[in-house]
Parts: sequence; C-alpha cells; structure tokens
Amino acid sequence: MIEAFSLKETMTCFMVLFAVIDILGSVPIIVSLRKQFGHIDSERASIVSGGLMIVFLFLGDKMLKLIGIDVNSFAIAGAFVIFIIALEMILGIEIHKVESVKAASIVPIAFPLVAGAGTLTTTLSLRAEFHVVNIILGILLNTILVYIVLKSANFIEEKIGDATLMILKKVFGIILLAISIKLF
Repeated sequence: MIEAFSLKETMTCFMVLFAVIDILGSVPIIVSLRKQFGHIDSERASIVSGGLMIVFLFLGDKMLKLIGIDVNSFAIAGAFVIFIIALEMILGIEIHKVESVKAASIVPIAFPLVAGAGTLTTTLSLRAEFHVVNIILGILLNTILVYIVLKSANFIEEKIGDATLMILKKVFGIILLAISIKLF
C-alpha cells in the first residue's frame, strides 16, 4: 500500500475533488445557512461527507452492480452532472433547485453540498485512474479543508469578498467543465 503512494497522484486527486466540491464557492451558501439555522456542526458535517466519499469509493461500484448499472455508465451520468454544475458556476444560472430544509449540518452541507452526486461520481472515476491510497489521501485533505472553511466561513467571506468568490467560482467551473469532458 505504501509503495502505491504518489504525491503527484494524491495532489491530482485532491485538486480534482477540490474543484468538484467547490467549498470556497459554497461560502455564501454556508454563511446564509448559518444565518438561517444558527450553529452548523462543522465537525459532524466534515466527518459525514468524508465518510460518504470513502464508503462510496469502496462500495459504490458494488451498489451500482446491485441495481444493474456499470461504472462506465455511472461515470458518463456523473459527467453530465458535473457538466451541469460547471455550467451553473460559469454562467451564474441555477439549474438544480435546492430544497428547503429545517436544519443544516448533514443535509444540505455534508450531502449534497460537499458529497453530492458529482463528488461521488468523481471518486469512482478517480478509482479507474489512481491508486486507492492516493484517492483516500485526497479525500482526507479535502475533508480537512471543508472543516476549516465551515469553521471560518464568515471570516473568509469578509476577507475574500464577493467579487473574488465569484472569480473563484468561474475558474473552478471551467476546471469542472474540463473534468466532465475528460469523463466522457
């Protein structure tokens, strides 16, 4: 397992997941959820989202086989989802409507904001190209980053500003678009 470790693969997995999760682009959503619901349990949301990604990494293909879907079909479907998310980020439109909720930690932060369809699809797609240990490290690094951002969302929004957040969202949207094309 240690011989499969690659810093390059780990950083690639980290960056791909970072772009798909887009936690910095979600800061305005997190701040608004915090205002709406009060406290958000950052630890719980981070652990659940990281756990979902790791569980799906190992069991996702088995769950898909159980319902008769192969990984390639799921990857193509995920590419469509990532493509739509990228279009939303780049064009500033809302295609997917988020339903209202009564609390905010597990839903909608851990799932679907962090570990949503695009993220879960991406983890399976990464498994086809990279060693599992590097994907897990990429997931763990993203989980730590998600925790940091959840804890300091108000501070980040004040310091970065709306314009910079919008630019980051557009840049990561273009990266996601490229990832979706690669998955096709």
